[in-house]
Amino acid sequence: MRILYLGDEAPQTTSRHRADALRRLGHSVIIEDPYAALGAALRGRIRGALHYRSGYRLLQPASQRWVESLLREHAGWPDVVWVNGGELIGFKAADKLKRFDAPMVLYNNDDPTGPRDGRRFDSLLAALPVYDLCVVLREPNVQEFSDHGARLVHRVWMSYDEVHHTPFDTVDSIPPEFRSDVAFVGTWMRGEGRDDFMLGLIKRGIDVAIWGDRWHKAPNWRRLQPYWRGPALGGRDYVAAIQGAKITLGLLSKGNRDLHTTRSVEIPYAGGLLCAQRTDEHLSMYREGEEAVFWSDVDECAAICQALLADSKRRERIRQAGMARVRAAGYGNEAVCRQILERLTLSDAMHATAVR
Repeated sequence: MRILYLGDEAPQTTSRHRADALRRLGHSVIIEDPYAALGAALRGRIRGALHYRSGYRLLQPASQRWVESLLREHAGWPDVVWVNGGELIGFKAADKLKRFDAPMVLYNNDDPTGPRDGRRFDSLLAALPVYDLCVVLREPNVQEFSDHGARLVHRVWMSYDEVHHTPFDTVDSIPPEFRSDVAFVGTWMRGEGRDDFMLGLIKRGIDVAIWGDRWHKAPNWRRLQPYWRGPALGGRDYVAAIQGAKITLGLLSKGNRDLHTTRSVEIPYAGGLLCAQRTDEHLSMYREGEEAVFWSDVDECAAICQALLADSKRRERIRQAGMARVRAAGYGNEAVCRQILERLTLSDAMHATAVR
């Protein structure tokens, strides 16, 4: 299958990981990156914030011109148009993509109908009726996308990448700077309380290693700075920090209505022991205390970490069981991408039958 993939092509992004997974499945994939193509209009703090907060409305003429250039360059080629993210592509630009006469998929791993991001996704939401299949990762999005006019909505789980998140052969091969007792790899976000949580663990005697961006903006930065190891990680460094920790934390975004995240599957696949907030979805994914460990507040998290740090044999049992579970459950990019294309093919065939 020939797939024209519109998404971020930077090697460390989950967008690129999905494109690579589609190639591993045997499809021909051409990536066109809207963030690179429209980057000049997005660069700069003021312009970037303006477009973000206005739902990229002012960017739509440029987005339409970009799509027109794709129509000229790839005329008659794609069997499928896969839009990853889609926040820069409004109704008119998406409608122009229909001229390829190929089924269109929208995959968005954010929460476009949720409360966190303000007007950021206004252009995307206006374009939902154009897509043949909209793929979402949160249960509330299914009905909410339909309410915005989406014709067919399909929910999938967050996914790890079978190649990019492969663990190191041995822990001994992980560089010392990526080893820790308890690690968190993630961005500080306003209003999520992540700095309070980390500080709470530290006060309870947990030696936390933090990697991620924007932590210097946190109210508790001065007290957290000694525990901050560096900015966001990607590639093998990301895997090293997960696998090099005795315990790896998985935090949720309340604003994004998370009940699980990519960390929920990437951590066990990359050889880490997942220690995350207790939710219905986490409990459906892993057997608590056997394949992952869960907590409801900072006190319970600290107590779990203290107990596991003192019991290396139990840690290893849980870690190994989590790795086995995540591999058996079909949470990888290849499995998820295959499922999406099968759903698209089925819907396309059903539509063709109905038309006849």
